[in-house]
Amino acid sequence: MSIDFKNTAVAFASKSNLDLKKAKFLYTVMGSRTFTKVAKLGATIAMKLFIPINWAVKPTIYKQFVGGETIADCEQAVITLSKFNVKSILDYSVEGKESLEDINKALDETIASIRNAGTNNFIPFAVFKPTAFTKASVLTKVSEGTPLTEEEEKEAQNFRDRIHTLCKTAYEVNIPILIDAEDSWYQNFIDDVAEEMMKKFNKEKAIVFNTWQMYRHDRLGHLKKWHERAVKGKYFVGAKFVRGAYMEKERERAKEKGYPSPICKDKAETDQMYNDALRFAYEKRDVFSIFNGTHNEYSTQLLANLMDEDNVPRDDNRFWFSQLYGMSDNISFNMTKAGFNVAKYLPYGPVKHVLPYLFRRAEENTSVEGQTSRELSMIREELKRRRQMK
Repeated sequence: MSIDFKNTAVAFASKSNLDLKKAKFLYTVMGSRTFTKVAKLGATIAMKLFIPINWAVKPTIYKQFVGGETIADCEQAVITLSKFNVKSILDYSVEGKESLEDINKALDETIASIRNAGTNNFIPFAVFKPTAFTKASVLTKVSEGTPLTEEEEKEAQNFRDRIHTLCKTAYEVNIPILIDAEDSWYQNFIDDVAEEMMKKFNKEKAIVFNTWQMYRHDRLGHLKKWHERAVKGKYFVGAKFVRGAYMEKERERAKEKGYPSPICKDKAETDQMYNDALRFAYEKRDVFSIFNGTHNEYSTQLLANLMDEDNVPRDDNRFWFSQLYGMSDNISFNMTKAGFNVAKYLPYGPVKHVLPYLFRRAEENTSVEGQTSRELSMIREELKRRRQMK
């Protein structure tokens, strides 16, 4: 059965006319690459000069893409989404902090979010960014196989211990936990630790999920080798698939340091890699649980079709579809109406700390082919439909 992703009445059922008008204005502004660059520069300067910007950010881009500053602040968004059977994943989106104090704060907050998920039927996953739990230099050196100092060895072990704490907590409260992907020069160490955690906690089902960024041309082969080891080790694999979030930075670093770019040559190759990974994991669903994190309608429909063709129940807990809060509601709400498992990524954190996340969303909407125009087109269509119904 083909999902009607153009059904705007379903897509925006949770939005008032005022909500839609605000979103229309915001997406119109974000469609300008120049404005986005200027806004990012201005916000960065304002932060360095301690000039207040909450008044401008919080009611606009922050409200569109973020649930609130705390877990408690997100409750209303979680409840609103749940009324339409769309679940939420609370994502503490503070990043770029490397002091021990900040790392411990991120650890405590993430543990709190895991435990909160364990008591809330509307929150089916926990999640974390690995870069919140150690220094970037340690992730890079371990991933590249560079010898470490004694202090760095200790910090690498501290990273393993922190990730173990998070995964153990998730296991204890029976909540799957998503380990987000990072830049390629960090990823080898993160992959190794994620696999260690799967061996410990995925003996009965997938609790620990690693993330595969399929704009990397080596990830399909990587996924297949991981499957082989999981079969031999007799553990399940949680696989979150995304296309990727750091393309320009990846290509620039590869050029600067003189190594081949890890990124696929074009979008068509990335799409092929992503869909092939979905098919492979689905075929091996005796081992894999799949988290299909995409704003791409074809890739969403692909997994839905595979499930329907084999009469796999649409609410089978091994298969989830996910989009970011504030984006692609046409996918999220129409998929859940059709009976599939859907969860929105719902970031939270103080405004000043969530800015990097927010500007990535803005930049993506200027660079992702058609994303802004699709959002705007659907919002306009729904506003028109509502006017005609009066």
